[in-house]
Amino acid sequence: MPHRTSRTRDIYDTATAHLEPPFAAVDLTAFRANAAGLAARTNGVPIRLASKSIRCRHLMREALALPGYAGVLAFTLPEAIWLATTGASDDTEGAQDVEAPLTDDILVAYPTVDTHAIARLAADPRAASSITLMVDDVAHLDLITQAAPDPAHPIKVCIDVDTSWQPLGPRLRIGAHRSPIRTPAQAAALAHAVTRRPNLLLDGVMAYEAQIAGVADTQPGNPLYGRAMRWIQHQSRIELARRRAAIVGAVRDVADIRFVNGGGTGSAHLTSRERAVTEIGAGSGLFQPALFDRFSGVTGRPAAFFALPIVRRPGRGYATALGGGYVASGPATAAALPQPYLPEGLAYSPNEGPGETQTPLRGAAADRLSIGDRVWMRHAKSGELCERFAELHLIETDPADGSGTAAAGASRVVGTVPTYRGEGRTFL
Repeated sequence: MPHRTSRTRDIYDTATAHLEPPFAAVDLTAFRANAAGLAARTNGVPIRLASKSIRCRHLMREALALPGYAGVLAFTLPEAIWLATTGASDDTEGAQDVEAPLTDDILVAYPTVDTHAIARLAADPRAASSITLMVDDVAHLDLITQAAPDPAHPIKVCIDVDTSWQPLGPRLRIGAHRSPIRTPAQAAALAHAVTRRPNLLLDGVMAYEAQIAGVADTQPGNPLYGRAMRWIQHQSRIELARRRAAIVGAVRDVADIRFVNGGGTGSAHLTSRERAVTEIGAGSGLFQPALFDRFSGVTGRPAAFFALPIVRRPGRGYATALGGGYVASGPATAAALPQPYLPEGLAYSPNEGPGETQTPLRGAAADRLSIGDRVWMRHAKSGELCERFAELHLIETDPADGSGTAAAGASRVVGTVPTYRGEGRTFL
């Protein structure tokens, strides 16, 4: 659990005193420190920034300017085309795009069946040269070539590989249901199918181990869970490292691929040790959402928050905030709920939880809250918070003591930037 103090709350309250909650904010000092820390854990292997985890072009541009970051891992093709062809606005009324597109190296992390977007990609040389599509089936190849029979530039594709651990065969699967491509022979066969299509270019291989990079290996009050999960992840990592190397070797025998993408925030320090992997796909660690408090191999400071106003005091031990029901994707468990952060000592009402219009909070800290006060919350996941807010207020804490905090008077909002939603973009 991240270190929290009344001083931290004072810093954020003072810096944002002129803002009316609900609003979302990013501690820019923590964001930069997290980005540097994540890059330091990858053993010199570059990080392809996962746009899904940030969803704010200003912060993505800032991260990509840091040492150790190169390229973007996008989540949809329309998003990738937008990032590859649109400059960043200076956000003033009547202004035109004033900066170059975010990057010229974008890998779409998931297969697309958006034939209109594929046709747009094929007709735009800049987009086609910048973007690589994900495939794991000959049907994907057929769909791409049918949607773009005569592209202005060969369409680049990447083979996605199944990384699940199956110690007893397909009946016991530990990992995400992603690609059907699991063996070197299957990968090589798909690689040959790509090379037989002159309008396609095989660019890379992706092998994302969700059961290691995206699953927490600790659980408060349950040490047995932690030991069991770490054992499972260790065994899975050993099996995958061998299989991933063999798959990459088989694909390279067919074509000279540019990259091999693997890992994530939760496994960057481990996946980057594999010789077959040339880049890590990660981004959640820059915001350090609540989910990653339970990863033993991840160190970082919470950097993204949303503030809610207290609008009711319904009874002793309770204070009610406006809104707040920003539940994360994934299994419908308590881990998907946003977490009360500041002041410390708040918990949800067991009968209501975080709601669309109100969120009752209980605990001793609730009795110290007055109507008009604010509470600071953390989303369970990174990036999804930006689907709820049109802008992010950037707080600069200017730490004088190197601890990541500063006197309340030294902190300030140094900018307000649009999220994807604030730019009128909602891709999923």
